[in-house]
Amino acid sequence: MITLSQSARTLLLASCMVVAGCEVGPDFHSPRAPTDTRYSPDPVAQTAGVPVRGGAAQHFDANRDIPGDWWTLFHSEPLDRLVRQALAHNPDLEAAQAALRQARENLAASYGGLMPTGGASFQAERELVSGAAFGQPKLHQTLSLVTPTLNISYALDVFGGARRQIESTAAQAEYQRFQLEAAYLTLTSNVVVAAIQEASLRGQIAATQDIIADQQKALALVQSRLDAGAASRADVLSQQAQLQQTKATLPPLQKQLAQTRDQLTALAGELPMHEIGEVFDLPHLDLPVDLPLSVPSQLVEQRPDVRAAEATLHAASANVGVAVANRLPQFNISASLGTDATGFSNVFSPASGIWTLAGGITQPLFNASQLLHKERAAVAAFDQAAAQYRGTVVRACQNVADTLRAMQSDADALATQVAAERTALQSLNLSRSQFQAGAIDYQTLLNAQRTWQQARIGLVQAEAARYADTAALYQALGGGWWHRTDVAENH
Repeated sequence: MITLSQSARTLLLASCMVVAGCEVGPDFHSPRAPTDTRYSPDPVAQTAGVPVRGGAAQHFDANRDIPGDWWTLFHSEPLDRLVRQALAHNPDLEAAQAALRQARENLAASYGGLMPTGGASFQAERELVSGAAFGQPKLHQTLSLVTPTLNISYALDVFGGARRQIESTAAQAEYQRFQLEAAYLTLTSNVVVAAIQEASLRGQIAATQDIIADQQKALALVQSRLDAGAASRADVLSQQAQLQQTKATLPPLQKQLAQTRDQLTALAGELPMHEIGEVFDLPHLDLPVDLPLSVPSQLVEQRPDVRAAEATLHAASANVGVAVANRLPQFNISASLGTDATGFSNVFSPASGIWTLAGGITQPLFNASQLLHKERAAVAAFDQAAAQYRGTVVRACQNVADTLRAMQSDADALATQVAAERTALQSLNLSRSQFQAGAIDYQTLLNAQRTWQQARIGLVQAEAARYADTAALYQALGGGWWHRTDVAENH
């Protein structure tokens, strides 16, 4: 049996247990969170309210947490079913999950850089040797040579370059994690917003059909007045033109509805041929009224895009350490153990044993300043990532601020639209009475019809906008991924 000498074994063991004394490069610290306590100069406590469907005042509470299944607050079972289907079958989400698994496997593999590497080889030779090269031309002999060898090498991470590389790889895995969270949030938000869009379109189509029915009655009335000699042919043509104009608005709405249905089907992971069975309309959606409003310091912890940007910054910081370490001496040791025997029967003979133990230091001297410039490039990449992180935080806060302003504005718009629709309807009813009494001409009645039509459609749009704004707020605040239990299990 082949054994190393005591001194060789001691040297090998000590070398393998070396613990590096330092890690070059900057130690990463999370950027400071914003200290602002609100998103606009004026504090936001609640929106306006109006006593109609979807018109309740919404209240904001900084202490209210965000549920991971925030879409359930709309109290729509069809919406809940569709979101569950999308989470189970959407290919974009599956791709993000696979990317995270890949990143974590790469991280697990990178830890091998801190461990010794070993390999085994076996070589068997048989050759005919001529003695002519040694001055003995009559000598011919067939020889066999068997050489099994075990090789071990270890790169000492004296300056922490390998550990910085592992740190960078871990940060990249963290980036993929928050890319998955962002994919999850985007998917659920898109499903909710598309469902609200479908409900809005169905409401607009229903309102348009009611208006068409009303205008058809008006046309019949004008036609009867023409037959009785109380109206002109021009009045009939004007009413017909108004009716056809209203009918012309219906196909675009139906097209948008069909495309929205296709979008929802695709989000659920299905081909258009297999259209979803869920149907959405505004009367079956509840408007959440007690809403969360995280302060900016919380927002940077909750937004997946901000966390992903922080992970990118962390990776760039670690890469600076890798670049610095590459300019410093590299230490490594290697050892081999084996036999060199003239036959299989002699492989384990003590006399055939061979071993080597070597150590080396490599220091780059002349490389046209490549390593220096790579270090400077790594520092520039860190500066770039730091600026991009700050930009991401600014945009995140802007997103919340814009959403809050939209919620306030659209609540006011709904109140105004309710008043406009009611006034337009009263005006239309009065105009009809006056027209029948001969007090106004038919053009005045047509103008009243157009005003009411626009107000009716605008009311549906204003109502849907409040639901969409609410979904946008949950998305802007991060969507409560930290409370999630379904997709998180696949991490």
